[in-house]
Amino acid sequence: MRFFFAICVMLLAGPALFTSARAQPQHGLAMHGTLKYPSDFTHFDYVNPDAPKGGELRLADQGPFDSLNPFITKGQTPDGAALPFDTLMDSAADEPFSEYGLIAETVETPPDRAWVIFTLRPQARWHDGQPITADDVIFSLETLRTKGAPHYRFYYAGVDKMEKLGERRVKFSFKPGDNRELPLILGQLPILPKHYWQGKTFDETTLVPPLGSGPYRVGKFEPGRFITYERVTDYWAKDMPTQRGRYNFDRIRYDVYRDATVALEALKAGEYDLRLENESKKWATGYSDWDAVKTGKAVLREFRHAMPSGMQGYAFNLRRPLFSDVRVREALAQAFDFEWANRNLFYGQYARTNSYFDNSELAAKGLPGADELALLEPLRAQVPPQVFSQEYQSPPTDPNLGIRPNLRRAVALLEQAGWQVVDGKLVDAGGQPFRFEILLNSPAFERITLPFARNLKRLGIDANVRTVDPTQYVNRVREFDFDMIVMSWGQSLSPGNEQSMYWSSEAADQPGSRNVGGIRNKAIDTLIDKVIAAPDRRQLVAATRALDRVLLWNWYVIPQWHSPVIRVALWDKFGQPDVVPMQGWQMHALWAKNAGGK
Repeated sequence: MRFFFAICVMLLAGPALFTSARAQPQHGLAMHGTLKYPSDFTHFDYVNPDAPKGGELRLADQGPFDSLNPFITKGQTPDGAALPFDTLMDSAADEPFSEYGLIAETVETPPDRAWVIFTLRPQARWHDGQPITADDVIFSLETLRTKGAPHYRFYYAGVDKMEKLGERRVKFSFKPGDNRELPLILGQLPILPKHYWQGKTFDETTLVPPLGSGPYRVGKFEPGRFITYERVTDYWAKDMPTQRGRYNFDRIRYDVYRDATVALEALKAGEYDLRLENESKKWATGYSDWDAVKTGKAVLREFRHAMPSGMQGYAFNLRRPLFSDVRVREALAQAFDFEWANRNLFYGQYARTNSYFDNSELAAKGLPGADELALLEPLRAQVPPQVFSQEYQSPPTDPNLGIRPNLRRAVALLEQAGWQVVDGKLVDAGGQPFRFEILLNSPAFERITLPFARNLKRLGIDANVRTVDPTQYVNRVREFDFDMIVMSWGQSLSPGNEQSMYWSSEAADQPGSRNVGGIRNKAIDTLIDKVIAAPDRRQLVAATRALDRVLLWNWYVIPQWHSPVIRVALWDKFGQPDVVPMQGWQMHALWAKNAGGK
C-alpha cells in the first residue's frame, strides 16, 4: 500500500517532479551520443594547458573595414571582430558537435529538448567589471533576432518564450516540432551587454569598440590600415576548461592588404607572421623563393582534417529567368573543365567536389539506401528522377578528348530547353541571345573563370567576367544583384538549422541571407526539417544524404573543388600542440616561443 501511495503522490505531483529528475544540470551537451570530456576536465586535448602568455601574432586582412559590430549586415568588419565576445557555451573541435559551459556554468534540457535552462557563472564579467546576468542573455537574443544579421532570425526562429528565472538563470522554451539542435544553437549565442547598448543604435555601423566579455578587446586601429586586439589580462574565463591553453598572445594584429600578391610578399618580408594559403598556385610556386624556409626560419605545413568540405561553386541566381530551367543549369555545368584546371592551374592539388558534404560520411554515395528512401519516396514527384536512379558526379572531362564531349552534351540539353545557335550565337525562340555576367571579387578567380567563359562562348553563350572591389561586391550580393557568382557554404559534422539559412524558401528573398541563389523548393524545405529533427546520428546521416542528392540533381551550383588539408605558411617562432583535432588546425592554440608570461 505504501508503494501504491507513493506512486499516486508522484503522479499527482505532475510533470514538474519528473522534469526535475530527467533534466539535471550538466557541464555540457552533445548533439547526439555522449560527451567526450567529463565534468571535471581541465582543458581540451588539442591545447597545451601550460602555454605561456605573451608576444604578438601578426596577420593579414585583405578587406577594408568601416565597422566594429560583427553582428549586423551594414558595413564591413575586420577579421577577428568576434574576439571580444563570449558565448554561453564553447564547442569542442575534437567532437562532431558538443558544447561545454563558458558563460553558462550548467545547462539543463529534457529528453525531448523542448526547452533549455542556462545557469550563468557568478564570476562571468564584462570588460567594465559588471556581472553578466540573465537580463543580458535575454537582451542578446531579442536584439540579434530583431536587429542583427538575417541568419540570427533563422537560427533562433524556434525560440517561443524567454523567461528570467533568477539573476543568473534563464529559460528558453521552443515552438512545437522536432529541433534537437536548438539547445546547442542557444549555447552559441553571443552575449551582449544590455547596460552598454541602452541609448545606442545597435543596427548602425560604429567605429567605437563595443563592450565585450571575451579574451580580447579592441586596441589601436586605423580603418583601411590595421587593427589590434589586446589580451584581457584579467579575463574572467582564462582558467575555464574551454579557454585554458588558448588565446595566448598579448596582441593580435591584422594589417590590411588589398592585393593578394602584395600580401604574400609582405609575409616573406617578415611584415606579418602567418598565412592560411587557399590558392594552389601560390602554394606550389609562390614560396619557392622564400629563403627563410630554406634556412629553417619559416615553415610550410599541411594539416589534414576530417571536416566536410562544404560546397564551393559557381552559383546561379535563380531569380533570373535565364536560369530557371534545370537543363540549362546542367548544360552550363558541362562547360566547366575541372580536370584541365587542376592540371594546368592547380598543380594537381585539388579533388573535384561531388557533394555538398564531401570528405565526410554525410556525403551521398551510390544509390539511396533504405533510410534515405524512407525520406525520399514521399517526395518522388517533387525531385529529379536521377535522385533514385543515378549517383551524382560533377561532369568530368576525358584527358584525351577534352571538353568536346561535354559541350556536345550541353548543346543537346540547351536544344531540349528551347535554345538554338544562330550565326554563332545561342538564342531563344524569340531571338534573344544567351548573355549573363559572372561577378567576382578577386582577380585570383579570373584565371579559372576566363577559360570557363571561353568554353561557354563555344556554345554561343556570351559570359562577361567582371571583377569589382570588395565593397561593391558585398553590396551587390546582399541585394542579389548578380547573375552568377563564386559562392561557398561551409558545413559541419552535425548539420542543422544553418541548412534553412542556406537553402530554404523562407530565406530566398531575405537580403544578406546565404540562400544567394534564391532556391524555392518544397522538397528541400521538407528535407531540411528532417535534418533538423533527426533524433540520432544514423537518421541525421540519412537525412543529410537525402538533402545532398536533391540539391545536387537540381544543379543549383556548378561544383568546383576542395582540399582535405589546411595549408599554413608561418615564421618558425610559435609553439603549437602535437594534437590536431578532427575539425582541423587551431590557430588560437598557438603560443609565442619567446613568451614567458601568464
